[in-house]
Amino acid sequence: MAKHRLSRKGRYAALATTGIAVVVAAGVAAQTSMAASAWPAQRTYTGRAFDTCKAPSLAAMKAWKKDGHYGGVAVYVGGRNRGCGQPNLTRSWVKSVDGLGWRVIPLYVGAQPPCQKSGNKERFTAATAASVGASNADDAVAKASALGMKAGSPIYLNMEPYDTADKACNEATLTYVRSFTRTLRAKTYRAGLYGFSGSSAKAIATAKDRKDLPGNLWYALWNGQETTTRDWPWDPKLYTDHSRGHQYKANSKETRGGYTLTVDRNSWDAPVALIG
Repeated sequence: MAKHRLSRKGRYAALATTGIAVVVAAGVAAQTSMAASAWPAQRTYTGRAFDTCKAPSLAAMKAWKKDGHYGGVAVYVGGRNRGCGQPNLTRSWVKSVDGLGWRVIPLYVGAQPPCQKSGNKERFTAATAASVGASNADDAVAKASALGMKAGSPIYLNMEPYDTADKACNEATLTYVRSFTRTLRAKTYRAGLYGFSGSSAKAIATAKDRKDLPGNLWYALWNGQETTTRDWPWDPKLYTDHSRGHQYKANSKETRGGYTLTVDRNSWDAPVALIG
């Protein structure tokens, strides 16, 4: 499997047309802690996106854009648990791919739950969840900003599978996620979460207390269905206003324009970075 994140090795065990729009709508206020009018207009992308461990070369991005199958690309902007070095991921690369028409999706691999069975470098505990969430969010904003991703951009927190039936662990995870979200919003960045439909994403979607939860949810459900609606596993009223991403296939080896990459496939209808 592609090593997108350090803990990804154990995931299995632990377990089209594109369009671009700038949107200010009712759902924006729910994703922020301020009035929608105080925030930069959200950039929304609807279509196919891919993520891969290491940001591809600019030449590969040019070739893949010309192929036309994908319009969005997720990149790992930081986090101690990030699984790959990023020699290509620079401010210049981000500006160049944005200029080519790509819509960039920032991912941050933060600390992971105490009950998670993996070899991650950074974890939080019940006692440190709030402080680590805040410090991770500060770092995420600094990393995204250094890459030219402006205020108003989303940052998607990568949360790998864990035992949500472990009540103490789940509560600590929600505390961490809420702290991360509050801190992002205080710095005028939108909050999202990437997680698994049977685990980390489920914990967010089914939490009874909705306060300070991310306003965008990117769920991994590897069923091969290119949709963000037909297979949505939870309350259909949740995350309806351009707030969903669906990772529907993992480790797809694809050749486009002469460049071969191993990617995860996503159906996307959610915010993307505002590039300065």
